[in-house]
Formats: sequence, C-alpha cells, structure tokens
Amino acid sequence: MAKSVKRKDRSGRTPKGDADKGARPGGATEWLRSLGVALLLFFVLRTFIVQTFVITSGSMEDTLLVGDMLLVNRAAMGSQVPLVGWRIPGYAEPQWGDILVFDPPHEETLMLIKRLIGLPGDTLEMRDRVLFRNGDRVDEPYLKHDAIDDESHPWMTWQHEHLLPGADRSTYAPTRDNWGPLLIPEGHYFMLGDNRERSLDSRYWGLLERWRLEGRAVFTYFSYNRDSYRPFPAIREVRWGRIGRGID
Repeated sequence: MAKSVKRKDRSGRTPKGDADKGARPGGATEWLRSLGVALLLFFVLRTFIVQTFVITSGSMEDTLLVGDMLLVNRAAMGSQVPLVGWRIPGYAEPQWGDILVFDPPHEETLMLIKRLIGLPGDTLEMRDRVLFRNGDRVDEPYLKHDAIDDESHPWMTWQHEHLLPGADRSTYAPTRDNWGPLLIPEGHYFMLGDNRERSLDSRYWGLLERWRLEGRAVFTYFSYNRDSYRPFPAIREVRWGRIGRGID
C-alpha cells in the first residue's frame, strides 16, 4: 500500500504552507470574537458593577479634590437596566455619612457626588452652620468652612413642605446656614457637600428619591492637579499620595 509522502523543498524541509494548511483557525474571526467578549464584559461591569467619576468642582473639598478620579461601586446601591427602566436591587442600603454619586432632580444630564446626611425618618436642622440630627449636634471633622456671608435662595421654598409638624410655615425663611427642622420622608435622602459654603446641595434643590442613587465612592485610583497652569498636568502634577486612597 502506497504511503503519503510530504513534498519537500531543495533544502530538505517541509514547506511551511503545507505543514500549516488546514490547522490554523481564522485569525480575523478569533480577533473579532475576543473583542466582542471584551466589550460585553466591559459593558456589564460599567453598567451594573462599577463606574468611574472625575471630580470637577470643589464642593467636597478637602475630602475630594478637583482632579481626583474615583471608582464607584454601583452594585451596592443597585443598577438600572438600560432602555427598559428596570432596576437590579443592590446588596446594601445607604448609610449615614456615605459619599454617593447620584442623579440630582434639578438637572437631568448631571451627576453629582455629596455626603449622605439625612436618612428617611431623620429630623435635620442647621443653626449658624452647625448641623443637628434628631436633636443632637453632629460632629463633622471633614468640614471645610469659608468666610462667606449667609444667603437665601428662591429654590429653598421646597423646605416648607417638609418642616417638622408644629413649625410656623408662614414665617419660615431658610438660608444656607440656618434652616429646619426638616422631617425626611420615607424613600428620600438629604445630601450635603463637605465644603459647606460652596456646595449646591439638598438645601437648595431638595431631597433625593432612592432610585436616583447611582453608587458609593470607594477609592481614588488616580489624582492630579487639574487646575495647574503647567503643561501636561496629568503627568507633571500627579498627587501620588492620593492614589489608592479610600474614601470616607
């Protein structure tokens, strides 16, 4: 019986084309398949598990600085399924003092980050910049204060509807530094910035519904002085001491 013999070139070696023929999968197909899997994993992680957030204002100084880049845990608070509007429940409830990313009620295309100060059922009040929760003064070592005169704002009229029962609504005139006592209703939350005199927060635009909470800030994965006038600040103005820093 005749044996099949591979053809060799003049050097005695089997030509490469004959040896590989039929044994190599389509390179382009494999590359596209790998790319598709990678994109799918990225979409799932970005939509339901984690997201990134960049600090662009000073409303949370000195806890968070302009140029801090944060990793945000979306799974904790629950994630919304794109297009259909369903929400996957989170594995944790918001806790007092959490630093949360959320969708504020006054601007649909904006995402903000503030500290959770008021939970459902809480009574909140501020007297001369001092915060009281359920009648007790709150110790806030993270605060930053500036010598800015107190102010009132027409947006603050929402507070009238949430005054503690018995309060005189006809004479109530809230300001940035003096307001309340407010009773936080079920399913709603009150957010404040740590840079208290330079933060546009719940004092102005009101309470947050639970579904507006996007995630809990976990740590800073990169930081640089975004306000620097030096060229290439993301390279030359890195804040090495803030990278990997937990957020609380």
